[in-house]
Amino acid sequence: MPERMSDDTSKIIKTSRKKSKGISKDDIFITGSIDIPFLALTIALLTIGLVMLFSASYPYAYYKHNHDSFYFFTRQIIFAVVGLIAMFVMSKFNYKLLKVVVVPLLAVTILLLIIVLFYHTNVGGADDSDFKRWIPLPGGFTFQPSDLAKFTLILTFASYISNYYGKMRKFRYGILYPLGIIAIFCGLIFLEHHMSCTILMFFIGATLMFVGGSDWKLFAFGVALLILVIFVVVTFPEMIENYAGDRIKAWLDKDFDPSGGRWQTNNSLYAIGSGGFFGTGLGNSKQKYLYVSEPQNDFIFSIVCEELGFLGAAIIIFLFGALVVRGFIIAARCHDKFGGLLTIGVVAQIGIQVAFNIMVVTDTIPNTGIALPFFSYGGTAILMLLFESGVVLSVSRKSSQQKV
Repeated sequence: MPERMSDDTSKIIKTSRKKSKGISKDDIFITGSIDIPFLALTIALLTIGLVMLFSASYPYAYYKHNHDSFYFFTRQIIFAVVGLIAMFVMSKFNYKLLKVVVVPLLAVTILLLIIVLFYHTNVGGADDSDFKRWIPLPGGFTFQPSDLAKFTLILTFASYISNYYGKMRKFRYGILYPLGIIAIFCGLIFLEHHMSCTILMFFIGATLMFVGGSDWKLFAFGVALLILVIFVVVTFPEMIENYAGDRIKAWLDKDFDPSGGRWQTNNSLYAIGSGGFFGTGLGNSKQKYLYVSEPQNDFIFSIVCEELGFLGAAIIIFLFGALVVRGFIIAARCHDKFGGLLTIGVVAQIGIQVAFNIMVVTDTIPNTGIALPFFSYGGTAILMLLFESGVVLSVSRKSSQQKV
């Protein structure tokens, strides 16, 4: 009997000690297998993206960076490796710990978005003197706060909606407060002359509001209002600042400034058209030789179409679609609202960005300068994208789904 009492006392003491520590090891790290299809799709898109980045960029890199054809590829590889490490590390951590950093991360992100307005570098040279997007770092690297802002918005909304899910149908909680958060991000990014990211941030926030339970009637009214604003802007492009207005004019009038405003889009269409069904072959693009401006960035998909053809482009679009669908499956099978919303936010960001990029390079919408995930050059972008993929993989460990 004394021995039994001693054992019980020992268990109580151990339990109390565990509680006194606050967070146990099980609260920090997650066991279980990650979602293999999502991981495989991520690695496949990253690998194809790196190959196409080198193929699309080496002529421009040779011309612009002291005959160094590997300039963009080498830098992208560095950030991709760091991003992969971040992805696998994050996949082991409990995604719920991100709730702890919501407020500090929100404050830091807003501070960086303000700093870049006054302390920035012009990545594209003199022609980009009005763009305030990149903070210079040692070693010739730059940091783009808007890439961090995408994840911060997703995390903020996931935390907010999971806390106030029962009140999201009310105007104040479901419309007013979320729109206020979106307005802060979009307003600061718009001041950077970063129209594409401004639009992307709005759609990410709107997607999470809709999924989070905002009153669909009020939401529909907002969508109708947005369509009206777009119609007015397209009809009267002179209403907005010059660079954005000129891009709308160039989209509406196919003969507008062929050596300037239409140059990149026209050459993008030439590249896509010359690719045919099977493409000219990897490395055989002609338009990347200083015809498509900075082919490693927003218009890299046109080089993809030229070299890999309709078939290769269709396969890549299928891979992106499969990644988004798999993300929604992970979210649907997650019993935690916070984890589900995080996952939806990440895959919505990828899906919306891919759709907008392809519509831009095919001249379906005006040139907004939006990057193609996993393909376009950008260290901050690829690092954050892989980290966000790690968040999804962390959620997948907790999801009650069959692993395949």
